[in-house]
Amino acid sequence: MSNIPSELKFAASHEWVRPEGDGVYTIGISKHAQELLGDMVFVELPDVGDNVDAGEDCAVAESVKAASDVYSPLTGEVIAINEELEDAPETVNSDPFGDGWLFKVKASDEAELASLLDSDAYLASIED
Repeated sequence: MSNIPSELKFAASHEWVRPEGDGVYTIGISKHAQELLGDMVFVELPDVGDNVDAGEDCAVAESVKAASDVYSPLTGEVIAINEELEDAPETVNSDPFGDGWLFKVKASDEAELASLLDSDAYLASIED
């Protein structure tokens, strides 16, 4: 589990955030979360143009075991979704921190990043 990219921030609900510049952030679910869920069979993403609020559910990851809400770690506008997941939801399992990203948000309040965990704190939280 120590293969957590150090540039990411994490929500306690297991979503990760990667800065892309100009207030844009890519969001996905952690390797830990996808391991708990099991093999992905469907991912329901927000629509481009949707406004999402930090801590609010905005997507669903459905696996052979369960369906789980995905919460936006940041408030802002969805500017892109990973359309590849429509035909290949298992990408979330095989590459959760890369090609398995879910959506991108143009943040309306980057100060919200301060409430997210760094990779070390996230790792400590899931080891408890």
